[in-house]
This record gives sequence, structure tokens and C-alpha cells, in this order.
Amino acid sequence: MADIARSIGHSGSVVIPIHDRNPTRTTPYVTLGLIAANAVVFLLSPAARGIFRGNSTSARCREQRFFQHWGAIPTELTHNDTIAYTVGKAAGPGLCVRVPVSYDKVPALSALTSMFVHGGWLHILGNMLFLWVFGNNVEDRFGHIRYLIFYLAAGMAAAYGFALTRPDSATTLIGASGAIAGVLGAYLVLYPKARITSLVPFLLFLPLRLPAWLVLLVWFGLQAVYAEGAGTGSGGVAYLVHVVGFVLGLAIGWSVRRFGHPPKPRRSFAT
Repeated sequence: MADIARSIGHSGSVVIPIHDRNPTRTTPYVTLGLIAANAVVFLLSPAARGIFRGNSTSARCREQRFFQHWGAIPTELTHNDTIAYTVGKAAGPGLCVRVPVSYDKVPALSALTSMFVHGGWLHILGNMLFLWVFGNNVEDRFGHIRYLIFYLAAGMAAAYGFALTRPDSATTLIGASGAIAGVLGAYLVLYPKARITSLVPFLLFLPLRLPAWLVLLVWFGLQAVYAEGAGTGSGGVAYLVHVVGFVLGLAIGWSVRRFGHPPKPRRSFAT
């Protein structure tokens, strides 16, 4: 079966953010729409149905084919050419037949579609939790349209950044974390002193209210360490995607804070 690199928002984190005390002026229509789009795509994918059909080889082969079709593959991105073969039917325990590709795929577009593909329930729930906690405030500051463009651009740039370090890799990249990491980077610059209620694993999960700069810098530090040391293997996590997205978010967030309009008084739509 093909290797899958999941970009997971909560991976490697020592805290799990669940709420922020940071009211907004507007309803986060784009953030809500992105969460809904991710949920719909996931529910229609083989990965969502796998929990009911078990972990059979046939089910895994269908998932792998779906991921390769809609995910981003480094060698396709860097060479702008689709891999000639994909995953077919089961050929035995843990084995899938390799068959010629029968679908049309635009490699550059796959950097976009891969952001809406997730490999399991924990994968999508972790990503959407991070997007919900941090996305509404960044959308409020950027504006709906600019926020959507920023989100999609960050995700695509992160996928290409990952591909450029592995130009001949056939590992399939799926997940929204490149874009979400961009949101986290922008949030850090725009709202470093916001208070984030986070679950900290100490015996049991203890809820603590921590400053955003601490939560996000610890998260980013761990992603950078893992990206440098661990890389990505079969079923692994694409830590470098998180790093690229976060750094881009820092840069864009700084430019908005430096050159954009100052924020207006807020209402009370908080997460």
C-alpha cells in the first residue's frame, strides 16, 4: 500500500486548546464553511466508512486509491506530472494490486484538494478543533474574502514546501494542517496575549487558561523539532507542512498588523 503523510493539527502538542477568550465583531462564515466542507468531504470518503466496515485489506485499498487521487504527491507537484499507477483491488492480506491510473488529475490542483481529505476521525476532529478555536478571530481581522484566500494559499504553499524537500517522493500528503498552521501563525502575531483554555495532560487532562503566545510557541517548537529529527514515514505526520504554514502565517499576520487597518471594537461572538 502507498505511504500516507497526514498533516495533523494536534500532533506533537503538549496542550490541546479547546476555547479562547477573544470576542469577535463578525460571524465567522468562512471558518464555519471550511469546517462544513471538510466534514462533508470526509463523510463521503472511504475513510469515514472504514469504521463501520472494519480494517479489511479491500477497505484499505479503496482508501489508498481515494487518497492518491485527491491527495498531494510530492513527485507530482515538483514534476507537474501524474504518477502512472494507482492502487487497485486487494491482492492478499495487506496487499493491493497496482493498476494504471484511470482518472484525470491536475497536480497543482491536488495541493488544494488535499486540504479537504482526512485519514480518519481523530485526524479530522483534531484539525477542525484547532480551526474553530483560532480561525474565527483571524477571519474577523482579515475579513472574509482575504481570510479565505490566505487559508487556501497557506495550505497550498505548505504542500509545495513539503514537496520541494522530497521532490521524488510518492508519499501522499493529506490534511488541512498546512492551512491551519498558517492560521495559528497569524493568530500568534495578532493576538499574542489572548487567553486560551487548554487541556494539559497531567495525570488527567487539566484545563488551564494560558496565553496564546505560550500555547502556540510550544506547539511550533515541537513541530520544528520533529520536522528536523523525525521526518515522515509510513502513516507518519508531515511536520514540515506545519512549519511552512506557520511561518507563512507569521509573515502575513505581521503584515496585516503592521499595515492593515486597526481592529474595530468587538462584539461578543467568542469560541
